[in-house]
Amino acid sequence: MKMLIPGGEPFFYLGGEPGCLLIHGFPGAPEEMRWLGQYLAAQGITSLGVRLFGHGTRPSDLLRARKEDWQADVEGGLACLQGCTEKQVAIGLSMGGMLAMDLAANVPLTGLVVMSTPWVLPPPADLLQPFLPVLERVWRYRTPNEPSDWIDKQAEALNVNYPVQPLHAVGQLLELLRLVKTELGQIKCPAHLIYSEGDPVAPPPHGQSYLEQLGSDQKELTRISGSGHNIVRDAAREIVFQTVVQFVHSLVGDPA
Repeated sequence: MKMLIPGGEPFFYLGGEPGCLLIHGFPGAPEEMRWLGQYLAAQGITSLGVRLFGHGTRPSDLLRARKEDWQADVEGGLACLQGCTEKQVAIGLSMGGMLAMDLAANVPLTGLVVMSTPWVLPPPADLLQPFLPVLERVWRYRTPNEPSDWIDKQAEALNVNYPVQPLHAVGQLLELLRLVKTELGQIKCPAHLIYSEGDPVAPPPHGQSYLEQLGSDQKELTRISGSGHNIVRDAAREIVFQTVVQFVHSLVGDPA
């Protein structure tokens, strides 16, 4: 049995409609979506935070991860929500946004929220992409050395994240990104995209690229300030939470 690190465990808050499937990013853990889940629960909305394979345990588990594993985790989470709610909304952060879009392209959803999902990965991932199948055999882990973009340093200290990025998993992330770009026209449900002006990984123009290719008739992009990449944990998180709740209520009606 794999031992979960603190914050690596999935979470579930039972409430009313719809059921919100919360999908964390790479190489994070369910904990980064928990505050949003708790906020939704306080509004009477059901939320389930899934744990993606290889996350929330130890970095070496990502050495054998496949994008299909992550897709299966998301599909399993949706099945759980379908057992207790009639409508479902997929909400994903960064890589979780890719998985949310992939899900929306293949199964009927009531709505979709994409947050801080890059259109292209930053260097060196984009530069190394052609060489990853060979590189990962000799260079298993990359240690990020980019400067922090967090505004709320206390929230950063509480963030649950691997300190290294397995190159094999980065390759799977790139494969997932390529797949999602081919599926955007298949997404028909209402979609709301949320991006931060201060995000060096996925700035708002990345969101605009997704917005333009989504097949949804109802779609919108919200730009926020005062946050880095992890907008569900950083200083402007309350604005993000309120934006998500307003969108969810627009889909099923405000219970108040």
